[in-house]
Amino acid sequence: MSTLVTVRKNGIVCIAAETVTTFGRERLRAPYTANPEKICRVGDSYIGFVGSAAHEMVLESIFSKEADIPEFRNRMEIFEFFRKLHPRLKEEYFLNPKDEDDDPYESTRICIFIANAYGIFSIFELREVYEYIKYWAIGSGSSYALGAMHAIYDHTDSAEEIAKAGVGAGIEFDGASSGPITSYCVSLASS
Repeated sequence: MSTLVTVRKNGIVCIAAETVTTFGRERLRAPYTANPEKICRVGDSYIGFVGSAAHEMVLESIFSKEADIPEFRNRMEIFEFFRKLHPRLKEEYFLNPKDEDDDPYESTRICIFIANAYGIFSIFELREVYEYIKYWAIGSGSSYALGAMHAIYDHTDSAEEIAKAGVGAGIEFDGASSGPITSYCVSLASS
């Protein structure tokens, strides 16, 4: 599992994550792999992943073939990109969209954050897109991260410091999270 966070404060957005991959009870920590990061750059955006490690490879493959990388400026643009992507995930990458029988839509089974000059966003399994004003966390360490970020958000001006505190809490208390922490910051575009 993971601890992945995004923070928006004082004209800066920051995305941060820990760097362990788990396979059941086994943990592949950063010193043992050439690619421990859960965050990658796509155009001018940073995208962070939780869930199956296969999602990162699939999305990297897709973005490497895109002639026009989306800017991911708002919820609708993100939604439309992932709506159009869903058939490709099934046809080209053999996505198994089966999740729960009572789900209203097929699942992409992807849960990611996007951080860029337009803000901080998440996309969940049924292609729900959320935009956050302050901060949010996903992954198995998210409850710890949310608590830590809530505790310090009003007491520091640094989005990166808040993000690292959140991931650090996940590492400290979530058995499926481990360091080191990676983080990337972007200045918000002027409105």
